[in-house]
Amino acid sequence: MQPVVLIVLDGLRYATARACLGYPEALVEAGKAQVYRLRSALPSLSRPLYETLMTGLVPVEHGVTSNAVVRRSQFPNVFSLARRAGLVTAAAAYHWFFELYNHAPFEPRFRHIENADGGIVHGTFYWRDDYPDDHLFADAEDLVARHTPHFLLLHPMNIDDAGHKHGGGSVAYRNAARNAGDLLARYVPQWLARGYAVIVTSDHGMGDDGNHGGPEGDETEVPFYVIGDVFSLDPTATIRQTDIAGLIAALLAIPGHGLPTPTGVFRHGERPHGERPLLSATAPAR
Repeated sequence: MQPVVLIVLDGLRYATARACLGYPEALVEAGKAQVYRLRSALPSLSRPLYETLMTGLVPVEHGVTSNAVVRRSQFPNVFSLARRAGLVTAAAAYHWFFELYNHAPFEPRFRHIENADGGIVHGTFYWRDDYPDDHLFADAEDLVARHTPHFLLLHPMNIDDAGHKHGGGSVAYRNAARNAGDLLARYVPQWLARGYAVIVTSDHGMGDDGNHGGPEGDETEVPFYVIGDVFSLDPTATIRQTDIAGLIAALLAIPGHGLPTPTGVFRHGERPHGERPLLSATAPAR
């Protein structure tokens, strides 16, 4: 069983990640990480894609087709499957994750949870889009230090917030991404040293007009970095956004999870027996 930290940098488009995330890019150049270009499912909206990331289903399949659909997930997801397998889960994330995997609607009194009955056992949740990313990374480190979760979700919002306020081509948007890159440089080495595999991705991108939701490349093309000895780092490996839940379930060695799992991503080409490869994206040339 390989513990996992999944970092979802909300609203980060692929081109901006490659230009501004200095630390992950340094790992790629050093042969210690790999990055792939993924296309998000549609609509390219946050709550629908949170559910896609956790279930492996596209929005028209899982039913969370709008940010206005406020309910718990109705399908097996990484959190529920991990709980069923007896694993410890944690999240430092936007409150919509609490609503999807613990209880809806969210109330501010649920900001901090410990030993909860839902899919997320331990968590810190926020509801202001400008909640500082550096605070949230510190929240995540606190969860790791106190609870040693097998699966941790870290979901900061400042990149998306800057994009909505200033546009996806703005200095403010790029600087928010650079700040996230620096936070990755400060925290990811600690988590790798603790034995975690680290995945860095986004739910959707951001248009120059400060919005997203449709099929345009700026709104749908997102990065997918894998960091850790368990990964093959093969630039020809293929993965799509709907494979991420299965990839995490496979890393966590959850038996019978039934989620689509990519091939070529694990070191030595290993893939859990019986899982289905569904492939569509490859690492780009740089």
